[in-house]
Amino acid sequence: MTVEANTTSVQLTDAAAIKVKSLLEQEGRDDLSLRVAVQPGGCSGLRYQLYFDDRNMDGDQTQEFGSVKVVVDKMSVPYLSGAVVDFVDTIEKQGFTIDNPNAGGSCACGDSFH
Repeated sequence: MTVEANTTSVQLTDAAAIKVKSLLEQEGRDDLSLRVAVQPGGCSGLRYQLYFDDRNMDGDQTQEFGSVKVVVDKMSVPYLSGAVVDFVDTIEKQGFTIDNPNAGGSCACGDSFH
């Protein structure tokens, strides 16, 4: 897993960047960014959202990983500082994962943190 050493914002591993680029190519769009956000919900109060977005909101923090743009809204930045988005593809599971040093705990549903 290769990650740039930057703990002030969310990071994207090479595997995640390749998967995001592949998904964007399937969509046939080059105007979308991967938005990573923290939303209220889940049993511990917060959960992650990852989705493609063509909007730019006031205060967004944008980073580029190759040809992939990652956007975090200003309210989510403190919760995602130093978090790493990865893509796993194994027999047990396939999908994006977030390793977040700010997460104080989790629950059985696997998508919440304090």
